Amino acid sequence: MTDPIASQGTPHPTPAEIRRTALYLTLHQVPEGKVVSYGQLAAMAGLGRAARWVGRTLSQLPDGTTLPWHRVVAAGGIIRLPAGTVSGDEQRARLRAEGVTVSNNRIDMQRHGWRPIEHSG
Repeated sequence: MTDPIASQGTPHPTPAEIRRTALYLTLHQVPEGKVVSYGQLAAMAGLGRAARWVGRTLSQLPDGTTLPWHRVVAAGGIIRLPAGTVSGDEQRARLRAEGVTVSNNRIDMQRHGWRPIEHSG
């Protein structure tokens, strides 16, 4: 399966492709064991207050994507994908495998939230 970032290489990208590429490049930077909210990811990607657009776009990623979609949660650290669904269970399992504590469909953003300034070299 091709990576969504690599597939954005058209000679004259459309505004939609530019937005998706900004989103994907920003998401790719979220380190293992950290999470961001949809709104935070939109803002960091230069997309303003496009939290819902981010959620919709991530829901359309192809199977087998290398992007760490599981590191994106709702405001307040809430996991919106329902437990008992394939994607919801996969998100929880991936986060736990990275050392993220999930309790009552919630993640402690103080502990696991990504603040890029603290992680820059």
